[in-house]
Amino acid sequence: MAFLFGRSKQKSGADLAKIAKDLIPKIDGPTPQKIDDLVKTLAQMKVVLQGTQETESSPEQVSQLVQTVINEDLLLTLARSIHKLPFESRKDTQVIFSYVLRFKPSSSADASDPVALSFVVNHRPEVVTAICRGYDRKESALPCGSVLREILKHEVITAIVLYNEPGAVGDGANAPAGGAGAGAVAGIGTAGMPMPPNLNTPQTGEGVFWRFFDWIEKGTFEVSADAFTTFRDILTKHKTLLANYLYVNFDLFFSKYNSILVQSESYVTKRQSIKLLGEILLDRANYEVMMAYVDRGANLKLCMNLLKDERKMVQYEGFHVFKIFVANPHKSKEVQRILINNRDKLTRFLQHFLDDRTDDDQFIDEKDFLLRQIAAMPDNVNAIS
Repeated sequence: MAFLFGRSKQKSGADLAKIAKDLIPKIDGPTPQKIDDLVKTLAQMKVVLQGTQETESSPEQVSQLVQTVINEDLLLTLARSIHKLPFESRKDTQVIFSYVLRFKPSSSADASDPVALSFVVNHRPEVVTAICRGYDRKESALPCGSVLREILKHEVITAIVLYNEPGAVGDGANAPAGGAGAGAVAGIGTAGMPMPPNLNTPQTGEGVFWRFFDWIEKGTFEVSADAFTTFRDILTKHKTLLANYLYVNFDLFFSKYNSILVQSESYVTKRQSIKLLGEILLDRANYEVMMAYVDRGANLKLCMNLLKDERKMVQYEGFHVFKIFVANPHKSKEVQRILINNRDKLTRFLQHFLDDRTDDDQFIDEKDFLLRQIAAMPDNVNAIS
């Protein structure tokens, strides 16, 4: 029976969360044992949350762990430290984030928000911006991106990302990770409404959302691709929120989008960005944004240059943006002037444009339609009303 006295007591979920919080600040020290201890603790936390193939997770243990994660402010600590962890521990941390942020006690109403998510929104929005900043380092980019896309399904999380500004509550760049924050982004509730009071105030371009342009353009291939996927989700998941945001921040957003993404040196970034631009402009929710975009001659010139790109898929995606300018029945004088002055060149060019797409009936019909629209325009710029 002596072997029984050597058996260590299994740690509870609450104990594991406290141990992890205590170990994380110590992993920068000279003692490798601390890293090993943290690796084991995070792995055990993952098992508590999701169980194993042989055993199911205990609802009581999961609830205790989640509540302790909240009480210890562990999510912010993990978000800021995930890049320091070994590869497997980064994956474990990703699982921990996902389970904790979607956990609902069995007694909660179906319509209620997950308890940890509600805490983050109302008391620690810094967690969201810290997860975004995971893209600053290649080690943390993919696990943070995965967690971020999951929580961006909630409109309020997207709002936190969009309306973040340096130095504001919820920025979290220098906030301590030792307890509940001073409050959430002003006016945002867990249901996503009401929205922040600065809805109609243009952004400075210094908040965390605007960092995506750099993460996409300057990151390694994997970081860039993952950041673009998240960027796309931000711009397409919550249409009403984004339609207003893009309209209010029109000049800043599209100056960056056109110059950094559409004109990127990266073929993948360039092609994806042009395709996403077309999707944004053709979405009914973005009608006012689309009209503002196609009203400007500089944007038309950009799209005309895309038609001449040496890569056919860039030409093809550019065509789907160009057609919006031509099909618009309310063209600005500037746009009409450009089309009329280039009518002959455009007609000759479009007649043989991507003529190898013989099986794409929709493309052929759209190209014919554009040729008719260009031909029907006034004979000279003096006839523009």
